[in-house]
Amino acid sequence: MAQFPISKKTADGASGNSDLLAWSQGDIENRFGFKGGRYTSVNHAFAFLIGALATGILYALMLFVFVHVPGLSPVATIYMRPSNQFAVIPATFFCFGGLAILFLKGKKIKFQRRALDLAAVPTEPEFILTETTAATVLARIHSMVDHPRHFILLNRLDRALSNFKNIGQVGDVSAILRAQAENDEDQVASSYTVVNGLVWAIPVLGFIGTVLGLSLAIGRFTQTLQAAGDLTLIRASLQGVTGGLATAFESTLVALTFTLILQLVITFQQKREMAFLDECNDYCHSHIISKLRLADRKQPPFATNATETKS
Repeated sequence: MAQFPISKKTADGASGNSDLLAWSQGDIENRFGFKGGRYTSVNHAFAFLIGALATGILYALMLFVFVHVPGLSPVATIYMRPSNQFAVIPATFFCFGGLAILFLKGKKIKFQRRALDLAAVPTEPEFILTETTAATVLARIHSMVDHPRHFILLNRLDRALSNFKNIGQVGDVSAILRAQAENDEDQVASSYTVVNGLVWAIPVLGFIGTVLGLSLAIGRFTQTLQAAGDLTLIRASLQGVTGGLATAFESTLVALTFTLILQLVITFQQKREMAFLDECNDYCHSHIISKLRLADRKQPPFATNATETKS
């Protein structure tokens, strides 16, 4: 059976530099000195640090800039109202923390996609994968990255081809690729656990603000009824009623707005990540499964002896 070694052109192709996919240098979290999450999972300490900085910047803008701009001053008033702070500040922090997680995931997905452009497997139509050429492809993969385990696609190829090289069972390769694809999907789904929790927590904060605001309004309204005919007291207590209602509805407005934004970004990011996993599946089918062959093997001695005995 003919075997096709990896050509120099394939090995030095468009992506050819061995340092091109150094995860320790290319992953965005590693570049900033934080421990990088597996695949597209995010280091949450890094993400929430970004969220805290963004929250501080927003409040500084509200305090020093927006409050002086006629069209934006009502928004600044919502943020600066003391009775809103207990709900609005955490909701803002959760929203920016969630957006930071999704931003980092987007960068990590983009980095993972670069593995699809590597010439890990020869593209010649005549090339077939046998136990021997599988070892050659594995050596090529390990020469292109610091370690395949850091990349969704290359980790699949490494596990499947290592099994094929050692055991030589074509069916096992398909089973391993299928099982690894399922594991990758579970890994991706679990990476959204925290941000999905934030989508749940933000409106809860808004509803808590609503309940507290209504309770304040009802308490002030009781004082209004007790004021009887004193217009000064009635006016002062009605201001407290309207302030409580403002707290109730403003907290809910801010929380629902943040939830809507965060949920839309999550949906977009999940669609993008699932599309990437589909591309990895297509790559494995096109470049691995379709090229698998078992090398010709000599007939086992016991089979020859059995034939001669029968004769």
